[in-house]
Amino acid sequence: MEAARMITEREDSIAKKGRQKAQIKCDTDSVAGCVSQRACVYCGARVVLNPITDAIHLVHGPIGCASYTWDIRGSLSSDAELYRNSFSTDLKEQDVIFGGEKKLAKAIDELVVKYPAKLMFVYSTCIVGVIGDDLEAVCKAAAKRHGIEVIPVQSSGFIGNKSAGYRAACDALLRLIEPEEPKQIKQNNSINYLGDFNLAGEAWIIRNYLHEMGVDVNAVFTGDSSYAELKTAPTASLNIIQCAGSMAYLAERMERLYDIPYLRVSFLGLEDTVSSLRQIALALGDADMIARTEALIARETALVEPILATYREKFQGKKAAVYVGGGFKAISLIKQFREIGIEVVMIGTQTGRREEYDTINELVDEGTVILDDANPAELERFMLEQGANILVGGVKERPLAYKLGVCFIDHNHDRKHPLSGFVGAVNFAKEVYSTVCSPVWNFVR
Repeated sequence: MEAARMITEREDSIAKKGRQKAQIKCDTDSVAGCVSQRACVYCGARVVLNPITDAIHLVHGPIGCASYTWDIRGSLSSDAELYRNSFSTDLKEQDVIFGGEKKLAKAIDELVVKYPAKLMFVYSTCIVGVIGDDLEAVCKAAAKRHGIEVIPVQSSGFIGNKSAGYRAACDALLRLIEPEEPKQIKQNNSINYLGDFNLAGEAWIIRNYLHEMGVDVNAVFTGDSSYAELKTAPTASLNIIQCAGSMAYLAERMERLYDIPYLRVSFLGLEDTVSSLRQIALALGDADMIARTEALIARETALVEPILATYREKFQGKKAAVYVGGGFKAISLIKQFREIGIEVVMIGTQTGRREEYDTINELVDEGTVILDDANPAELERFMLEQGANILVGGVKERPLAYKLGVCFIDHNHDRKHPLSGFVGAVNFAKEVYSTVCSPVWNFVR
């Protein structure tokens, strides 16, 4: 009865294509209990900043928060490995009563001695927001004492949701990339790649495509990035954004501060990859670059399309449910499934933006269920009602799918295989096939 009551109360955030639009609650704050599956503010900040490979990442809070670190996200590094360590001030009851500023200052001093670095991020957590430690003052004093950048990340809980954590991370990045000289010389055909965290080496794949086109990747925010690379960000001539939910705010601020225009792109799926590469070539306005881009697209499409066609035949009549973090990923997944002949019958996000939901509504077929910030009871209800054969989601949704006897694909940050670019389109089709067409489903009711 409790689950039924919850669903009734939340009908205003559930819609079907073809009916009146529902009230989307994309910016609702995180709440305790089973009503929401949203992650916290600290979580949002940490996933954005952690792939900066040569930085010290210090969590000011209880030890449990420090468990959210590199190993829950498949971000790879081509150089430094410092980001693989997670440090915590391990606040106890006594620190909550008397304050944790002295403990934080001591922790910074110890880390700087043991791990020489030019950059440190200090993350605030729920407890810090309650007791009122002055992170700004402690970090400023430590930076002066050690001659490095110590940047506070205002990510304490009870102030919002994962999206608020994205913004806190972007504010920290803006402090990092602020140039010493007010005027920066722009580098022609140089871009910053925003919103890619190099999961399973995806940033390297896209970098190779762009290099073949004649585009220089100035800095990636923040996959496989370093202190020195990020410092050069204001010299780029264009920003491209893969994950708009985490990086749109940063791109808008950089446009105002450094006069760098931006494009929203997606390299998930064949259609979006082709479209994004063309957009970049046209934006940089070079005829030779456009020609090289078209040659790249023609070559890679000729290799990939026949493979996707063979999978299309195997997926006839299959239906997919999608529940992911960001709206950009949901939009791309609708197109990816369409490329391999699978209909999306249910789709939702945790942090999708209003304009992304409008795009989703335009893309899906009549009768598709669109939901926002769903709980497990809602996901179960609509997956069964819509007859979904496969669920695409994150680690929290995997047990639900298996309990229902439904195939599952992990499209979250802890996966170990690339899904971006032309190679990613093939990997996605292969993964869907190995899951949906597995003989095991012949023995599951």
